[in-house]
Amino acid sequence: MSGAKKIRWGVLSTAKIGREKVIPGIMSSRTGYVAAIASRGLERAQHAANQLSIAKAYGTYEDLLADPDIDAIYNPLPNHLHVPLTLQAADAGKHVLCEKPVALNAGEARQLLSAQEGRLIAEAFMVRAHLQWIRARDLVRSGALGELKAIQGFFSYFNADPANIRNDAEIGGGALLDIGCYTMLAGRYFFDAEPQRVVAMIDRDPEFGTDRTTSAMLDFRQGRHLSFTVSTQLTPHQRFQLVGTTKRLELLIPVNAPQGGATEIRLDDGSKLGDGSAVTETIAPCDQYAEMADVFGRAILGETPLPYGVEDAIQNMTILDALFQSAKEGGWVSLSQST
Repeated sequence: MSGAKKIRWGVLSTAKIGREKVIPGIMSSRTGYVAAIASRGLERAQHAANQLSIAKAYGTYEDLLADPDIDAIYNPLPNHLHVPLTLQAADAGKHVLCEKPVALNAGEARQLLSAQEGRLIAEAFMVRAHLQWIRARDLVRSGALGELKAIQGFFSYFNADPANIRNDAEIGGGALLDIGCYTMLAGRYFFDAEPQRVVAMIDRDPEFGTDRTTSAMLDFRQGRHLSFTVSTQLTPHQRFQLVGTTKRLELLIPVNAPQGGATEIRLDDGSKLGDGSAVTETIAPCDQYAEMADVFGRAILGETPLPYGVEDAIQNMTILDALFQSAKEGGWVSLSQST
């Protein structure tokens, strides 16, 4: 860290998620700030740098990676560039926070195991740093829901733009990789367990070839089920339900929580129909992107261990691969037998 008090971040590309969410989050974090941004054109990088008060702008990714004053990289490039540029960054001596999904498949994700020793790599699932997810898991662990047995998730938006990268199947577009990764992750996070088998059904866009609507069920054994539907071509909506033997917990905005704003969760014992017995708990204002940057930053600084690293990212991709395999084969796929 060369004695620096704060981590100096470099950002690869001027992607919208970076400009509007992650960069402001890093700038308001306690452990770091964005010192440089790169794009494939210098003018574009300079424009973003001026808008976001970033000191340095680079016209190539390689120039940014060669900057000795950058400690960590945020990689929000299109999905097919996640692994190649993350490895380049690690080879250049940088720690890397890579946007989700970390790869196109588990095999590609395993390449990250070869990254330079001592470099930290993590997948940018900001939701795990949000206070509402942490509070919800604390309630589950405390037994407030009884035994958590079922999780239901729904996440959708409408995007039929043929020029949008989310509709390009060749570079990892589609609902499952873009937003199904969150609903899948909810099972791992709240059950504190791994699925043993999965089954999925996919409706593909006839023009794009992407999965525009995917529904799935994941079996975590011991009577624990995660079911979800995600779509890139339905009315925008998101909601998670965690249902236990005595109460259910509802996350109203589980993924795109208002940045820096308060959120609400609901607990309901079902004694009255129509949410009549639901009790709302307000979660303190939180910037999940700043919290994510600080989780990663504290690990870089050696203050706390990195809770989710490369092995975790590989597991996420292994489950997503199994869901694609299930939809293709038309049946259950065991995680021990997935290809």
